[in-house]
Amino acid sequence: MASEFRSVDGLRDALAAASFDRPPAIVCNAHVTGLSVARALSAHDVPVVAIDRNGRGVAPYSDAVDFAGQVTYPLDDLDGFREDVEALAAETGHEPVAFGCMDEWVHAFAGSEPEGVRLPFAGQETVDAVLDKESLYATAEELGVPYPETYRLSETDPDDAADALGFPLIVKPARKREFEEAVGTNVIEVADREELHDVAAMSREHGIRVMAQEKVPVVTGEDRSLASYVPRDGDPVTFVGNARVRYPQAFGTSCLVRRTETPEVRERALAVLEETGYYGISEAEFVYDGDREEYVLLDVNTRPWKWISLPVAAGADLPWAAYAEAVGETFQAGQPRDATWVYLADYLRLLASDAGFSDVLGQAEWQSLLSGAFETETGLTTGVYRPSDPGPAYRLLRTETGSAEYYCSC
Repeated sequence: MASEFRSVDGLRDALAAASFDRPPAIVCNAHVTGLSVARALSAHDVPVVAIDRNGRGVAPYSDAVDFAGQVTYPLDDLDGFREDVEALAAETGHEPVAFGCMDEWVHAFAGSEPEGVRLPFAGQETVDAVLDKESLYATAEELGVPYPETYRLSETDPDDAADALGFPLIVKPARKREFEEAVGTNVIEVADREELHDVAAMSREHGIRVMAQEKVPVVTGEDRSLASYVPRDGDPVTFVGNARVRYPQAFGTSCLVRRTETPEVRERALAVLEETGYYGISEAEFVYDGDREEYVLLDVNTRPWKWISLPVAAGADLPWAAYAEAVGETFQAGQPRDATWVYLADYLRLLASDAGFSDVLGQAEWQSLLSGAFETETGLTTGVYRPSDPGPAYRLLRTETGSAEYYCSC
């Protein structure tokens, strides 16, 4: 575990005093997703340096993290971020491998290309083509991959979009992170024309491109995502997950995910990635449209995401695959096996607050979680809680029950 969350100068000094026998990984941001990436890499004895804009995330308190500290937040000062990362990399005696765990960190690495840092994913132009939903949906259209009916409000009058879609409808940004910074969420459900015009005006004020989109008649519990690592050359490492439970259930984040077999999701997602030329870790998100009776593409995250520890536990170790290719080590993909991932903080909250929700975990799974046996057994893993590495769970408990907040869309 990192002994403390340091200032950037303190982190430079700590790295200068350390000795590394292989390139460390720089993981940011340092919250739930960063924790999972750190744990995956640490299992292969990769040194981990966790960076963030503050020390309120859970990752710095894990035994999987060797050093942790603050850097300039890239949305505030991209050049300052690049200078900080270059200075940290220079102190390691190696070229560290970067893992950006939210969109702004991915854009920061791809856009600034810090000297002396290896980026195990495609460049800025390709990342933009995938993360920008206007571009993503244009690619899906070309390939015949279903996606929700969508209108760009930069090209379509809001009233015309409303006439075509009806209410309620969804407003989402082309690039979600800048929208999240402005309004605190990455999607808004709009009930009438007045709300639609208000959101459109707010978006214009902030210079954010937004789209009006149909509210897909989603079949709850049938979401699918292709988790993958696409190398520069060779076969991709893939894993299809079913977000069986979300919190909140309508538009919330995943809190229980299971492995599944859905070939059409794998094929459609890989077709989009191939068309864009993207390589690296990604998650392609689909929902099941009950009216169309097929899966429709919502989003592609060109980075690790909240439940990335599930494919790791199931034999598709995506962070290790990315690191190994970046440094020229050998990676051998295993045969994926069935597994379940649960984020207990949200799952327990859902159980306690929604009388209509039925627990999908069985007695044996709960006993495995409570005893800690799941850590050595196959088939079950968690987002934060691990008895052998209690620091992150304690930190999360303090955050959930105290006044210190940490925002993370993961």
